Amino acid sequence: MVLEADRLYSPSEDEPFMNERQREYFRKKLLAWKEEILAESRDTLEALQRENQNHPDLADRASSETDRSIELRARDRQRKLISKIDAALRRIEDGSYGFCEETGEPISLKRLDARPIATLSVEAQERHERRERVYRDD
Repeated sequence: MVLEADRLYSPSEDEPFMNERQREYFRKKLLAWKEEILAESRDTLEALQRENQNHPDLADRASSETDRSIELRARDRQRKLISKIDAALRRIEDGSYGFCEETGEPISLKRLDARPIATLSVEAQERHERRERVYRDD
């Protein structure tokens, strides 16, 4: 049974960082996101199986193959996303969730709410992206 207060809860800077209630909030958010992705994947598989017909027209066949390719690439990205969600769930269990992998400092609640799989604080992520840009430009 979900209490009304639980549905309305939003993590706040006014409470201890990554307390039990915050961890549960993010755990539920991650699990719901994962279930949504898995449901989309099931729908895609069903659609691909239904679509698995031989198109006599070459243009229709090419269009169908392109659609299939795009869909499969999207599913592959989502598969990788699920592994990141699973990693975040493990971090919740081991107590490291919400802390920057680079600095050990807390990641802002706003960032975690927007991107619950985040492993770096905004500052560390920006440094990482700047370094990536420098190496890419070489």
